[in-house]
Amino acid sequence: MKRLGWILVLVMAASPAWAARKVNILQLKDLLVSLHEAKKTDAEVAAELGQIELTEQLSRSTMNVLNDYIPGQSSSEQFFVLEARSAALPPPAADLPTAPPPDPAAQKAILDKAVNYVTTSFAQLPHLTATKNTFRFQDNMEAPLPADPKSKGGDANKADPSQIVHFLGSAESPVDTMNGAENIVVTKEKQLQGQSDQVMLLGQGPILSSILQEAQAAGTIKWARWETLNGTQVAVLSFVVEKKKSHYAVNYCCFSATALTTSADAMSRGNYGTRGGVSTDSTTSTQSISGMGAAFNNGMPRLPGTDWRSYKGTVPYHGEFFVDPATGVVTRLVTVAEFKSTELVQREDQRIDYGPMPVGGKTLVVPVKAVISTEEVPNGYGGYGKHNNRRTLFTIDYKDYQPAGAGAAEHK
Repeated sequence: MKRLGWILVLVMAASPAWAARKVNILQLKDLLVSLHEAKKTDAEVAAELGQIELTEQLSRSTMNVLNDYIPGQSSSEQFFVLEARSAALPPPAADLPTAPPPDPAAQKAILDKAVNYVTTSFAQLPHLTATKNTFRFQDNMEAPLPADPKSKGGDANKADPSQIVHFLGSAESPVDTMNGAENIVVTKEKQLQGQSDQVMLLGQGPILSSILQEAQAAGTIKWARWETLNGTQVAVLSFVVEKKKSHYAVNYCCFSATALTTSADAMSRGNYGTRGGVSTDSTTSTQSISGMGAAFNNGMPRLPGTDWRSYKGTVPYHGEFFVDPATGVVTRLVTVAEFKSTELVQREDQRIDYGPMPVGGKTLVVPVKAVISTEEVPNGYGGYGKHNNRRTLFTIDYKDYQPAGAGAAEHK
């Protein structure tokens, strides 16, 4: 099975005519076995996998066991997407360590070690450079199925090809980090991609030291479970940060925002402004989709002369820290941003895995993998009684860490 890139993500169900079936890992195994015994084709297996949503994490070890039931490239792609969509979930209970939770004093000791590690080691990481490989998956890459005039709710058992997430492409780029935080540079290329229905994340991702500090201030860190990562039993601590205590910023490009016109057709097809409660000031970000239309619904092109704006906001969130109880090293961070149902962005789940890497003759614990799962309403609710949500998955590998300036020095 060809590797399309390391995947991790959760996505919120969009608004397709069909409803995703929620299944656990055991039910997934049963489904794949039955499809195999029925000698279903690669396309048929892919269609089945594209219509389910897992309620438990699909681990790489489980994928290896089930790999013989994956008949080809299309079903392999959907298998990886399932891994990504379930990656922030706990594994099945049968896969968790059986050790009892530590007593409150031991739990506090684990948290204290994590705080000490993050503040004295991770947050003090030097200025580094690395190479970042980003793999992009998204839906809405095919024309939606035509609506059945005889049906009010659509066929719940029929998959709309436009709602299936597919691999779109990959890119390699240099990155620059300081104190464990990646410095984000917004390029013209990213802005143009964001204006062509390829939603782009422009803001800085979750910073471990900042997330831990806010979770501590919120006073919500508590014991969740034991879990096994890379052969090591780690402590999983959950947390919640409400909006008034949050500095979790999101920044997406781009959403169309032309000035309000008097044309009823313009209102129904995607122009929005003061009537929809959205400022027409081009410096103001757009969040509300109340009163907006859909310039891209049902395959219609975006209107000419569109004014593009970023979605920016500070949102509440929750998540988990995965901590080595012996050292306090945080090996994974999961964050799930929380959005209102009326916002242009509906979901952003991120998971970052940290691991030891050789850097300038030392071994440093740095980000090695990341997955970002998003869902947006690119053009708001349409005047047709439906809207197309866009689900975009980003899976990222980091490699070739070195002290900043080391590469230039080597070439002198």
